[in-house]
Amino acid sequence: MLHTALISLPSPPSPVIFEAGPFALRYYGLFIALGILAATWVGSRELSRRGYDGTLALDSLFFIVPLGFVGARLYHVITDYELYASDPFPGVFEVWNGGLGIYGAVAGGALGAALFCWWRRVGFLDFADAAAPGLILAQAIGRWGNYFNQELFGRPSDLPWAIRIDPENRPPEYADATSFHPTFLYESLWNLLVFAALMWISRRFERRLRPGDVFILYVSLYSLGRFFVETLRVDPAFIIGEGFRGNLFVSSVLAIGFALLFFLRHSRPSRKNNTPS
Repeated sequence: MLHTALISLPSPPSPVIFEAGPFALRYYGLFIALGILAATWVGSRELSRRGYDGTLALDSLFFIVPLGFVGARLYHVITDYELYASDPFPGVFEVWNGGLGIYGAVAGGALGAALFCWWRRVGFLDFADAAAPGLILAQAIGRWGNYFNQELFGRPSDLPWAIRIDPENRPPEYADATSFHPTFLYESLWNLLVFAALMWISRRFERRLRPGDVFILYVSLYSLGRFFVETLRVDPAFIIGEGFRGNLFVSSVLAIGFALLFFLRHSRPSRKNNTPS
């Protein structure tokens, strides 16, 4: 494995940026925060472009972030409860060690957005369309927190861009392997492509899109990429039946289901009203 060790990407030395007494600033939290900032900036611009007050993006964080965070952690804990079954407390609360499910985050964040839109009398589907490009950009940024935690990597690989993983972070069945597919990187790059696609589609086909279309495309396109990433991953995960990764099932259902929803919406005459509510 000497050849692999020489050409593979290095693993980070520590998930912690610095510590001061009981306080520790971790890369995982930093990249999540950077993702939220990027999503807010993009969302503000998209809302303004659609005729809304761009400051709504910032105001909505008080609804979206807490519920998105709770949803993300609940999804992870429920689908990977075997990681915590023997000693659930305080493990289920130790989010700084990783463990946030994006599908739970989207569901919780959507609930927060719906409550915010109801409170501020904003069209929810328009708001979701404005938020979708920023959300996928935030995911692209946030995935780099997994790099510093040395998690969410794929099968062993000797490709030039494979990442070296420290022995204590390798699954037992791959203890003798040194480098692995950087699936967090694959997902991050896919998310950037989806971000670019959503920004282009929302402008190029603006007159033909219905409210909610951009968000529907976001869910479908992200899930499509996530499906292929899941086929490579080897980390402990949500398992269905005899070793089938649950996120493969979830991703395939969402990718196909939301794609069908998009096409069905456009199989009949549009009643779109572009006036902001």
